Amino acid sequence: LAEVERVLRLYRERYLGFNMRHFHELAVRDHGVALSYSFVKSALQQAGLVRKKRARGKHRRRREPRPSFGEMLHIDGSKHAWLALVPDERQTLIAIADDATGEVLYAQLWAEETSNGVLSALREVLLAQGIPQSLYSDRASWAVVTPKAGEASDRSKPTHVARALAKLGIEQILAYSPQARGRSERLNRTLQDRLVNELRLHRMRTVEAANRYLRDTHIPQHNERFRRVPTCPESAFVPCGNVDLEQILCIEEPRVVGKDNTVVFHQLRL
Repeated sequence: LAEVERVLRLYRERYLGFNMRHFHELAVRDHGVALSYSFVKSALQQAGLVRKKRARGKHRRRREPRPSFGEMLHIDGSKHAWLALVPDERQTLIAIADDATGEVLYAQLWAEETSNGVLSALREVLLAQGIPQSLYSDRASWAVVTPKAGEASDRSKPTHVARALAKLGIEQILAYSPQARGRSERLNRTLQDRLVNELRLHRMRTVEAANRYLRDTHIPQHNERFRRVPTCPESAFVPCGNVDLEQILCIEEPRVVGKDNTVVFHQLRL
């Protein structure tokens, strides 16, 4: 009874709002709780601290994960109030995850989901892992040019990111519905559910502090918890070798050379 009361007090005073699975993991890891998940779940529900959820229907799996690590990466931006202690601010979490393993290879908060942010994320993954076979994303403005909302995209006018992917030999795969981006959507929901509460628990109010926590603590723990073993043990990543990423993962804009052999870029004459 004393241990049950300790667990209830711990949830009520420190972890209120955490989902039951997340709370149980932290209680076992950080507070020495030895009670099973089902027992803790029942105790929280009977104490009225969490509500019972209706049982979900049978889930139908539509696509098997790719067999090899690095065969397909997912990239997505999730705009959300990530810093619960600063509720008026909303940031965008740009995350890159591997399809075969579910491992998060990159996750950082940015002000917006921009070409610069995506190129920076890709650079970090390429330097750490190598060149993947393909990149899967929605039809954001950085990924593809769409003349009119709801209409077909224009692949003949590549964006800065699309150009960089083509130079690196990375296949660009676009999703045309939220259902097609199921894995990215589930990752976003998991991060929103867990990361927001952890940032609040650690009293974080700045993007810089949150990004340090993401890089050093949350993502390693997330991967340890959720990473799965790929079907094929060989990695599909290709080493970058002598590729100059700075000349590829950048912004390129066309300019016309004037008669005085100069060009103008952002009101700067070169």
